[in-house]
Amino acid sequence: MYAIKTAIAEPTAASWTFADQKTMYGGKRIARGAVVYLFASENAGGSGLVARGVVTAATPTPRRPGVARQTPCVSVTIERSALAKRRLGRAELKPFADWDDGRGETELNFKFYRQATDKIVGLSPAAVALLERCF
Repeated sequence: MYAIKTAIAEPTAASWTFADQKTMYGGKRIARGAVVYLFASENAGGSGLVARGVVTAATPTPRRPGVARQTPCVSVTIERSALAKRRLGRAELKPFADWDDGRGETELNFKFYRQATDKIVGLSPAAVALLERCF
């Protein structure tokens, strides 16, 4: 399972397409059929967790020739399966900063807000269990 934090213009849309998204923490393995939790980036005026969906298309972005170090990127299309019923964003996750405690809250805080760039990330079972409680 995966999560994406990015600018989401219409959080209640039936589907979204996100081009050339940065990937970290296993996010580059995202593929068709994967479940994704969508976070509207607070850096772009969003409110954190807004929806859950299923990937209907995933295409790796080709690497640029002549650039030695490149973060893998992928373009994804996601079909919404549920809207979040509970708020979960930077304010709710900020207190969880003991990086070794194994909590889902801490994992999301670390992956999304320690380095606040937008990205797709892979999730542990603990993070998925936390996110499922928001639907």
